[in-house]
Parts: sequence; C-alpha cells; structure tokens
Amino acid sequence: MTSGSLDQAGTDSTESVPAVVFHNITKSYGAVTACDGVNLEVYRGRIHGILGENGAGKSTLMKMLIGLVLPDQGSISIDGAIQQIQSPLTAASLGIGMVHQHFSLVEALTVWENVSLGEAGKLDPAGVRSRIGDIADHFGLLIDPYARVGDLAAGLRQRVEIIKCLRRDPNIVIFDEPTSVLTPEESHQLFVSLRQVVAAENRAVVLVSHKLDEVLHATDDITIMRQGRVVDHLNASSADAPTLARGMVGRDVSLRSERAALGVLDTTPSRNETSLVEAPGETALLHIQNASATGPGGVTLLSDLSLEIHAGEIVGIAGVEGNGQRELGDVLSSLLSLDHGSVHVGGTDVSSGKSGAMARAGVGVIPEDRHDSGLVLDMSVAENLILVDQSQVSQRGIIDATALHELATAMIEEFDIHCSGPDAPMWSLSGGNQQRVVLARELSQEPTVLVAAQPTRGLDVGAIEYMGERLKAAAAAGVGVLLISSELEEILDLADRIVVMHAGSIVGEMPRDEADLERLGLLMGGIKA
Repeated sequence: MTSGSLDQAGTDSTESVPAVVFHNITKSYGAVTACDGVNLEVYRGRIHGILGENGAGKSTLMKMLIGLVLPDQGSISIDGAIQQIQSPLTAASLGIGMVHQHFSLVEALTVWENVSLGEAGKLDPAGVRSRIGDIADHFGLLIDPYARVGDLAAGLRQRVEIIKCLRRDPNIVIFDEPTSVLTPEESHQLFVSLRQVVAAENRAVVLVSHKLDEVLHATDDITIMRQGRVVDHLNASSADAPTLARGMVGRDVSLRSERAALGVLDTTPSRNETSLVEAPGETALLHIQNASATGPGGVTLLSDLSLEIHAGEIVGIAGVEGNGQRELGDVLSSLLSLDHGSVHVGGTDVSSGKSGAMARAGVGVIPEDRHDSGLVLDMSVAENLILVDQSQVSQRGIIDATALHELATAMIEEFDIHCSGPDAPMWSLSGGNQQRVVLARELSQEPTVLVAAQPTRGLDVGAIEYMGERLKAAAAAGVGVLLISSELEEILDLADRIVVMHAGSIVGEMPRDEADLERLGLLMGGIKA
C-alpha cells in the first residue's frame, strides 16, 4: 500500500468544499450517548480514516450518513448543502454507498443475485455478472458469480459485500471494517485500487477501522474517536502507531497488543513455556482422534484429524481460512456430526452432533461469528448471559427476574461490559462489548476446554489486549484453550503450541518457541516442511 497525500493529483483539501460535513452530531440510546457533538469534514480525492475503540461511535456516525440512523441533534451537509438523510434510498440518491461490517446477504441466493438485489428497472442477469467481473478484476476481488452465498467462507462473503456496494458506483464510499475477514494480500490490492479510483475520479472514501497499520498506510486524514467524541484530527503522513493507540484508548497499550493491531509478526516467545500445569502422561482434556466429516455433495470437511489439548495449554490452529477450521469449531459446538472418529473431553467419549452434548461435557465456545451463533440480538444482555445455562436463576423452569438481574449485573462489572444495564438489548452494544458478553457467558460455565474461534476479529487494540489476557488467564487456571485464528500474529502471541490445518487435516505442528515463519507458510500452503 502507498501512503501520503493525494494533493499532487489536483485536490486541495483546504480550499475545496468538503464532500461531507458532520456538524455537532449527537445520538443517544437511552442513557448511552453513542455520538456526542461530533464535528468532522471529509474531502474528495482523499481517504479519511476514522479510528476508535469498539463502542467509540464510529459505526453509529456512519449509519447516520447512510440513513439507517437519524441524529438527535446536528446536521449533515453533502457538497455544501444540508441534507435530511432519512433512509438508505435517500443516501443512494446523493451518491453515498456503504460496505457494512456485518453481512447483509441472502444466503440462499447466488453471488450475482445478491448483487442485483434492490436494482431498479428490468433485471439484466448477464449485465450484472459482467459488471461483477469488471469490479472483481479491477479491485482484486475475484469471485464466482454463480456461487451460492451460503456456501462461501467469510472472506468471500466480504468480497460480495464490497462488489455489491461498488456496483452502484457511489461517489462517497464508506467502508466499515472492510478487511476484517480479508487476507493481507486482498486488503493490499483493495486499497491500491481505491487510491487509484479516488485520485482519478475525485471520490471521497471513509475508512472505519480499528487496525492501526491499515489506517496509517491506506488513508490521508485520520480522525480518532473515543467514547462518542472526536479527540483528535491528524494527517496520516505525520502520525505513528503509539500516538494512534493512545488516542484510541486514552492510555498506553502493551507492545504486543499494538503489534497485533498492526499485523506485525514477532517470533519472540510471549508466554512462559514452563508454566503448563499438565503433567507428562496425564490424560488430555480434549482428545480428537481420526475425525472425518463430509458436507453436501460429499465434499470433505475434515479428514482423519487428530488433536490433543492438555490442561493449562493454549493450542493455536493456523491456516488459510476455509481449510476446515470452522468445521472443527462446529464439531466442538455440537453443530456437525463426524462420519468417523471420536471426541473425548476429560477422558469421556462425547457424541458429535448431539445438541448440547459438548457444552454439558465442559466445552465452552466463542464462535467465529457472534451474530450467527453466539448471540440473540433482540434479547437483553442478561438473557444472552444465561443462554447456555439457566439453572442459577431459575426454579422448576421459571426464571427468577431478581436473581437474573443480580447475576447479570455482577458479570457486567467483572467483564467490564459497557452497556446501559442488564436489560439493554444486545443490538445496542458495540461489537467489542458483544464479544465480552460471549466471553463472560462461556467462562462463567467454568469450562474444561475453551474454544476461541477468531476471538479478536473486528476488535480494536484495547479489546485485543483484554481478550488475550483473559485467554491466558483461563489457561493459567488449568483450562485447555483451543485458539482458532486467521491472524498468525495472534497465534504467535498467545499459543504454547501451533498446529497447522490444510484441506481439513492437520499437516504439522511445532512448539511456540520453535516457530519458524517459513515452515509455517509452507505448511499453510499445503507443502510438507
């Protein structure tokens, strides 16, 4: 990616009329103020990064620009004229498009059918597919237009979301965490292409992100938000990572959390390798043996996979997304049945695919998609905290509201969940706080084994630090932790042992203190090393 100003292309941000002006924008949800008197200007010919912790107000601000949320106070101007943006249709008529952080696709439809949804006039299937190909080639987002969205991995679904937005040819484009499920190479190509388009066509791009390196290298201007307010405006060319991190969280953060947010690989061991409490020869807490599973059409999902996790150990599963990691998580969530093989938890054989069997055996799961299988957004925080087990707050199947409120309040305080209270609807929480609810619920069950699948996806530098410390604390308490992550730096930071998956199988492993990046890369590509 290339950094620096685009002023040489003919855009003078100090003299031109801003493409977007937020003036004194305020938005509250009950007692929680999501945006508090926000003032912000976005110029054409430049990429404007908006950085902040989860819950800082970034997404809420962008939802007001796209017409999904109405401000309580303040105004929004587009190209110098105040506009009342009351719906996404109004925003589209003003040339505003948005790539949302969470997918808004119809899984039963194909890629081209999803891209064409909402189009006015007569449907032209061939034209839609041709346009998808043009956008995919230009932005490095290759995709099969005939593929069913429900069969696509997260990274490919994100490509569909981006293509769906760009097909409308907006001149003001909002990207809300667009690369959280893209590979580094895909992210690089996307931003190189965006810079070319921004410079050549004088468009305005807003990049909402928690990734320090992404904002530093992909943007021209940076605005930092914290607790609903703008705390700083910077030029990307004069900013650095420590300054951005301090602005985001209001304090210094650990070097390792900063590196994780930057995506910098570091091979220095981060945990004391002698701290494992499991004694040699002791029965593994989790023992998967010769696990095989197939999907629709006989597609191989898992192939003769064997894995052990011991007490006090964090085992990191590395690999390119789509090589069986999600299916491994599904087996341990009782969502996928094995065709062959076995799963033992604490020495006891546990049936795969049997609803609730893994949870009852002591397996806690932080799923990779909290909205898909971790939370019920229309339920309250308190209700989500007891989804797995209601026994602590119920008698004869009837929930005691007072007991539920007290339990939820204690968990909210222990895990520092920022919300208006136990009765707050889950959808009102930021992504980072939603993830804390999942973490609190699973750890409160005192699991024998904790599966953490993509636990920091979409989280900011402070939340990454918090999640890492909680996982290490769980291991120190004797829990066996299985960390499934597409972020290699996260695995190198947290894991005691690294296992590599390819094509549904484990193709190699190594202790953390013997990690070799070249060998890891070869194994992830399916090459024996």
